[in-house]
Amino acid sequence: MLQLRKAPGPRGRRTLLVTALLAAASVVPAAAAAPQAPARATQTRSAHSTPAHQQVAHFYGAYVDAVTAEGGGKLATALRSFYLTPGFRSQLRTWEARNHADGVLRAQNTPLAFQVTAGDSGAGHTWSKVRLTWSGGKHPVYTYLTVQSDLQTGKISGIR
Repeated sequence: MLQLRKAPGPRGRRTLLVTALLAAASVVPAAAAAPQAPARATQTRSAHSTPAHQQVAHFYGAYVDAVTAEGGGKLATALRSFYLTPGFRSQLRTWEARNHADGVLRAQNTPLAFQVTAGDSGAGHTWSKVRLTWSGGKHPVYTYLTVQSDLQTGKISGIR
């Protein structure tokens, strides 16, 4: 099992990814990429782990940081453009309008931490289980998402 933790400040792996995306997209200044309250991340690798599962972990790490950061809306949009298929982005917009919540997180706020676990693959797709942690203490509250990715592109094509 491999555990990745987000280091605070610009030295964290996700912050570097976010900064690289910002530089490439020229969406917002690099200073806006620094998260104010980073989520703790854990990625569990298994024999079924693929680069697509790793992409899901990278996406959720960067996305949670972006939506947590002040003025991170443009970055969150850029991350969606990079990591999600065009068809799924359209489905998310519809879901969000109907549910008045963030379709990636399936919530109106941001989690304290997340964990990505590799799932099964078949028919050109692979699935990851994402556990979002909403509270700490003796009895933490979790929600679980199943994230579908295309094996050929590695892009996320569904969230349930």
